[in-house]
Amino acid sequence: MKKALVCGAGGFIGGHLVKRLKKEGYWVRGVDIKAHEFCPSAADEFLVLDLRQEANCWRALSLPSGKFDEVYQLAADMGGMGFIHSAETEIMHNSVLINVYMTHAAATLGIKRYFFSSSVCVYRDMKHGEPEMHESEAIPANPDNEYGWEKLYSERVAMAYERRYGMAVRIARFQNCYGPYGTWRGGREKAPAAMCRKIAAMKKDNIVEVWGDGSAVRSYTYVDDMVDGIYRLMHSSLKGAVNIGCPEYVTVDELAQTVADIAGKRIRIKHVKGPVGVQSRNFSNERIYSIGWKARFSLKDGVAQTYPWIAEQVKLNQKR
Repeated sequence: MKKALVCGAGGFIGGHLVKRLKKEGYWVRGVDIKAHEFCPSAADEFLVLDLRQEANCWRALSLPSGKFDEVYQLAADMGGMGFIHSAETEIMHNSVLINVYMTHAAATLGIKRYFFSSSVCVYRDMKHGEPEMHESEAIPANPDNEYGWEKLYSERVAMAYERRYGMAVRIARFQNCYGPYGTWRGGREKAPAAMCRKIAAMKKDNIVEVWGDGSAVRSYTYVDDMVDGIYRLMHSSLKGAVNIGCPEYVTVDELAQTVADIAGKRIRIKHVKGPVGVQSRNFSNERIYSIGWKARFSLKDGVAQTYPWIAEQVKLNQKR
């Protein structure tokens, strides 16, 4: 039986990844600074550890006998656009510590395969209609925010250790991921979850507030597709960073309307001041396509899976 360590297993994508690995027959240890907020972990063992402390990274990687076959490093201080713009120092400090310590410990212990979750935030701002951007075009670098700069640096750390120690490193640059059992309020939620919450809690005036003018273009990837991409990439021969995302691009206003359609509600969009981020995203998925991965869920299909869960959370919260 293969053994896998999932760092960030108390988070959204990490929690779903643990379930996938269990289905594949792995023995899984999950590690996070907190337990999963919405459901019990499917991991065989779950350790509450602060991976900003080097000793805890060594502890996470230690087994009574032998060593982990695979390490999935998804632990990070992160959230939606509001958090990214308001917590620059926390992101740069906390996530760098986690990645420097964990990468060093894994390589030193002779871990064979190491996965790092990066982000398309490493890329520069794009204009509407620009040609697809390939992974190599992240350099020369000009990320829009400090979250992107930290991810780019941590990618370089992982690749340096791959060269020195021979550890097979796989790096995924995630596009915006959504689905059930993720953060849906409190400032760290991503746009799809925030939109589902706003429309589920909408008052009789049918007004939904959208940051900016609603024209920013994004791609949203359903969590099952993202986890499948992680698993396929980890077991592939693809070196260097790999984009993983759904090729369906929509404006923020179109996202809001998609959620409203699934909810069966009519909305009036009110544009308000708030952090928006880049104007547009448009990335090549050729590398991940080359190993047989393609997104199976359209935005409509994914929201249909996500909205009922968030609407239920809103309803339960209103009763308290």
